[in-house]
Amino acid sequence: MSDQLISNKRFFTDFETIETFEAGVELLGIEVKSLRKHQGSLLGSHVIVRGGEAFIIAMNIPPYQINNTPDTYEPKRNRKVLLTKKEIQKLGSLELKRGLTIVPISVYNKGKKIKVEIAIVRGKKKFDKRQDIKQRETDRDIRREFSDR
Repeated sequence: MSDQLISNKRFFTDFETIETFEAGVELLGIEVKSLRKHQGSLLGSHVIVRGGEAFIIAMNIPPYQINNTPDTYEPKRNRKVLLTKKEIQKLGSLELKRGLTIVPISVYNKGKKIKVEIAIVRGKKKFDKRQDIKQRETDRDIRREFSDR
């Protein structure tokens, strides 16, 4: 049973998914508590592979209790993504290809562990976004017509 904690709301409008992965993420205790309260944001964050390790950059997790937070805490610090060596190598090779990016889609509970779903994506052009909106509206109209009968 998985419970979604935070998600990247603009993901499906801005990106075209090529492949997805499920990974663990290295967090502090105050970050876990904050995520369980559904605080945090994935907007603008991405994953990089450096030195055989993967990191989430610019994922914002505010402190759980502001008064009890250490002075050295950074809400947008780099967080290590826990993947197998094969997965990291695959992400690293795909990251170098032009036009591809690795983006976190959502953070969720899986049992007692917190997981992050990441995807290899290609950015959509404005034309593609318009086409998706048009397709969605026609599908909605078709469903409306069939439900009226």
